[in-house]
Amino acid sequence: MPPLPAQAQPSAIAPKFPEDPMSTTPIVAVPAVVRRCENKKRLARITSNGTIAAGAMVAAAVLAVIVANTDAYYPVRALLEAPLAIEIGPYVGSMSLEGFINDFLMAIFFLSVGIELKYELTAGVLTNPRQAMMPILAACGGVAAPALIYTLLNWGGAQGGWAVPIATDIAFALGIMSLAGDKVAPAAKVFFSTLAIADDLLGIIVIALFYGQTPSLPWLAASAVVCLALWGLTRLQVYHSRWYIVLGLVLWFCMLNSGVHATLAGVILAFFLPVKSDIKLENVQDWLNDRGDELDDAYDPELHVLGQHGFTRTARRVENIMHRVTPPLQRVETAIATPVNFFILPLFAFANAQLRLVGVDPASILSDPVAQGVFLGLVVGKPLGIVAVTALLVKIGFSPLPEGSNWGQMLCVGVLGGVGFTMCILISGLSFGSGPEQLAAKCAVLAASVFASLLGLVLLNITHALGSRPSGDL
Repeated sequence: MPPLPAQAQPSAIAPKFPEDPMSTTPIVAVPAVVRRCENKKRLARITSNGTIAAGAMVAAAVLAVIVANTDAYYPVRALLEAPLAIEIGPYVGSMSLEGFINDFLMAIFFLSVGIELKYELTAGVLTNPRQAMMPILAACGGVAAPALIYTLLNWGGAQGGWAVPIATDIAFALGIMSLAGDKVAPAAKVFFSTLAIADDLLGIIVIALFYGQTPSLPWLAASAVVCLALWGLTRLQVYHSRWYIVLGLVLWFCMLNSGVHATLAGVILAFFLPVKSDIKLENVQDWLNDRGDELDDAYDPELHVLGQHGFTRTARRVENIMHRVTPPLQRVETAIATPVNFFILPLFAFANAQLRLVGVDPASILSDPVAQGVFLGLVVGKPLGIVAVTALLVKIGFSPLPEGSNWGQMLCVGVLGGVGFTMCILISGLSFGSGPEQLAAKCAVLAASVFASLLGLVLLNITHALGSRPSGDL
């Protein structure tokens, strides 16, 4: 998720909050604007807090469960199933509000996930193959073990849900991890972040391969043409993000009709967004010094600001250049981070956690092999797969544990990998129709995510209190 995905954790490629204009020389002339700047800075600190973002998503899910078990359920379902239509000439397109959330808005979430992946591949931990391979391989173990547990428990039954327990929710899990503070070694947090990103990438691949509809070759061909156009923008060294966004919307529409899950358009778009600036960064300081001299020469204290033509013209040039210093990838990430964390993911959680349990026998859910497979896949399979692969890699000398970490922390990392909220709910909706199997799967996802979160925090505190020794032999 996306986020944090990107995703909900403070972005690795965006500033945590805007620069304070009063940090050096007072430059804002209007006191009311100064107060607004301070308020924006406080708001930005809140919106960049991964724990708060995860809390917003959890609150939306809790509200959804409450609403689903009251009389408000029926009007809410009617609203979610209400058609949204758009008419362009003879063409009329329509989808439900719930479909719009799951197919379009979640494509924006996947865009944030793709941006985070591209950042890590370009300038983050995934640039070092040796350092990156250990958490990536651990993520593979964390996908295989839950799928195997689910399949064994549903042998001869609803085996189509094998992918439901494979994914880790980046936003939720990293938000929980942030509560641990300095109880977790920084290198272990990087390990977990990389693992969660790789986990989401595997989830994206699974959705693409196993959860599309019957492919439509004409629409797939159209999607390929749009991808070719995006590649053309990169070859032409176009650095205006708006053109990529326009083509991304066209790509989403083509994929929606192609039979491939439309949310994947967000990931594809992310990998075409330029990661470089068209400005020579080494010359920026000298250029700004020259513009500073121009501003000094152009400024006339006797003139109204509307008459300061030379001054404002130079200021616009500075504004344009400084905007272009930031690569399009980072500009897009900055623009979507807060909407994803505080609107899209909570809205998705509210729409998809509508679990109506009125008249449902709890024992029937507890005894349902689908619920058992999902729950045990997340709370047992995830830590088992992650820790087992990590232990094997350490034993064979492939790589040591992350610096400053220990096996207790690795167990906690594995347990928190079982926080599968967003991606697991999405895959459960793709795996099952709106019947008892989907209800059982979603109940298990929510229960497992809460259980893994609490268990992970308890283990982190126990490990910290015991002062486990640094990494060594098992």
